[in-house]
Formats: sequence, structure tokens, C-alpha cells
Amino acid sequence: MLSAPPVELTAAGVTYPNGVRGLGSVELTVRAGEILGVIGESGAGKSTLLNLLTGETTATAGAVSVLGQDVAALDRAALRVLRREIGVVFQGVHLLANRTVRQNVAAPLTLRPRRERDTAAVDEVLRFVGLDHRADAFPAQLSGGQRQRVGIARALVTRPRLLLCDEPTSALDAATAGEVLDLIRDARDRFGATVLIVTHDLDVVRAVCDRVALFDGGALADVLPVRRTGRLEPETYLDRARRELGA
Repeated sequence: MLSAPPVELTAAGVTYPNGVRGLGSVELTVRAGEILGVIGESGAGKSTLLNLLTGETTATAGAVSVLGQDVAALDRAALRVLRREIGVVFQGVHLLANRTVRQNVAAPLTLRPRRERDTAAVDEVLRFVGLDHRADAFPAQLSGGQRQRVGIARALVTRPRLLLCDEPTSALDAATAGEVLDLIRDARDRFGATVLIVTHDLDVVRAVCDRVALFDGGALADVLPVRRTGRLEPETYLDRARRELGA
């Protein structure tokens, strides 16, 4: 028997109590092990999609299956168990300022029963993101790229089967963004996670995604294969400024 896809939306829609439509009758299947880009303008439904997958928002129409489970049918306890299988890399990282890198990365493990906490996993993911030498530093002592690496390590420490990335490179320069995308791709390859990346940046999609879902006005407009470049363009910030802003 074939296993269920990691993510499957069947005529899934969200209409908020004020009548505003967040999503309308979306049909989308995410394949195991792929990196799917999700793009669209503000208000296109990207955030609503992520909230559906984590159970923060419940579909008002259709069905949402995540890792083989009908999200709407789960009670609070079952939803907590499902969320342990989902890692999230936030746009703003949201690290705890008064905790070290190691403590920030270990935070998701504290939500698990003590018998299931694998403290060795913290050291492993810190080595994976190249920050084992900064384990005792605080977020204020890190660069923007290093903080995003901590966010990735925190998302991976529970070995999630599904990794959701919300604008993971939006505040980074091109070189650092490229390093972060390399990490996300390596995380897929090493840990076997299926990845969704919400982004406004088409270069991000071209660099790392296998397919891209195009959202517009709460509707899924298209799903396209991506001709990947394998990396971000090496153009520096100053070169891009000269090209785009110069006379």
C-alpha cells in the first residue's frame, strides 16, 4: 500500500468569521522529499496555507491531510503530537534573547516527554549548521545569517518529517541567503524532510525548489516545475544596486 503524501489539500478553503476568504477550494499535493516553493503577493493566501498545515487555522471547507492525518479531526493532544513532526523556520527567527544558542535550539525538545528528549541531537544540528563553536553565545552576539542558522537548527532538532520555511532569506544579503538555502537543501537530503518555502523572491525558488505553487487572491493559480539554477546569482548587493538604480 502506498503511503499518503506528506501534504494533501482537497478542495480546502478558509473563510473567516468576517466573511473574508483566506483560501478558496485549493487542490494541492506535496510529494515526499520535494522542496516546494509557495509564492504570491501579500494577501494571496500563503500564510493561511502554513497555518492550515500546522493546525493554527482550521479549514472551513474541504480537507487538509498532513503526514497522513486529517488535521481537522485531531484533538488537542493528537495535534501536539503531529506538530512534533513539523519544523518551522520563521521569517523573524524569534530567538529568545536571554537564552544561549544551545538553549534556543533545545527549546522544542522541552515540549516532549522527558524519555523522548535526545540532547545529543542539539550538538548534531549545531554542527550541521556550522555553529557548534557558538553554542554558548547569545542571539545579540550573532549576525543575521547566524541567527537564521540557529532558527534552522531549532526547526531540525526534533527530526521533523515536514519543514515549513516562512521567508527564510528575506532579511539576508545574497551571499548569506545562498548559504541558508544550501542548508535547507542539505537538511532535505540528510534528514529526509519534505520542505515548503514561502517566499517573494523568485531567485530563491530557482535556486532550491523542485516545483512552485503560485497563489493569487486566495486561490491556487498554478503549480509549475522549476528549472533550478542550484544557487543564488552571485551578484553582490552593491552590483545589484548599481544595475537597478543607476542611470
